[in-house]
Amino acid sequence: MRRLFPADTPGTAESATRDEERPNTEWSLDALAAAYAYPDWAGPSGGGRSFLRANMVSSLDGAAHHGGRSQPLSSAADMRIFGVLRALADVVVVGAETVRQEGYRPARRREAFAARREAAGQGPAPALAVVSASLALDFSLPLFAEPLVPTLVLTGARAPEERMRAARDAGVEVVVAGDSALVDPALVPGALAERGLTRQLTEGGPTLLGRLTAAGVLDELCLAVSPRVALGSAARVMNGPVLDTPADFRLHSLLEEDGFLFSRYRKIGASAE
Repeated sequence: MRRLFPADTPGTAESATRDEERPNTEWSLDALAAAYAYPDWAGPSGGGRSFLRANMVSSLDGAAHHGGRSQPLSSAADMRIFGVLRALADVVVVGAETVRQEGYRPARRREAFAARREAAGQGPAPALAVVSASLALDFSLPLFAEPLVPTLVLTGARAPEERMRAARDAGVEVVVAGDSALVDPALVPGALAERGLTRQLTEGGPTLLGRLTAAGVLDELCLAVSPRVALGSAARVMNGPVLDTPADFRLHSLLEEDGFLFSRYRKIGASAE
């Protein structure tokens, strides 16, 4: 894996070497964790401030999935970063349709990150928070029935009452974020932060990510660009109505391995240093 931006050693002869001549090096999980660390204030010492990042993969022609799943666009390096981002997070926010399409299971404890999570005041694994207006979810699935950390469901105040009861009867915590049946994306970071879940990660899908971005609450996008062409009519990584004014993000870092580009774009104005 190569770091293309920022340069590894600014101001030296090495930094002037052409990108294609820089050797690939094996990045340890610790090195990746340090590179993708949340800002210090997004934790117990931050007074409840949240930091929401997204992790998505896209084909070279902009598809967010192939055949309804992201796996055909992924790689070993992408899955390694995927695992690191999860291991750093307090909570993973995901849309109900993505849960169904991708066959989500509970987040697992990873021994390689156990000490890091304990030192950061985190539980053994991130919580999963499923966003759903209808709550048409199978609460007998392992994601809800056998989690290491209790799974949450984010919904609106006017979601079907019988489905709310079904979720609670199954031991799922229902978090209301919005006055209608739909979740108000602007309320999601705060609703999770109130539960001590401030280091936040969303894995989409495209509709949820589009709504979070349109609401102005996405702080960072980690976008893996796959060197594969999918064609077809798959959604882009963000799917939603046109913004009145495009939202500005700034490149924060760029890694490369086997033709895959792993970019981090941070919203301009997001205090993350």
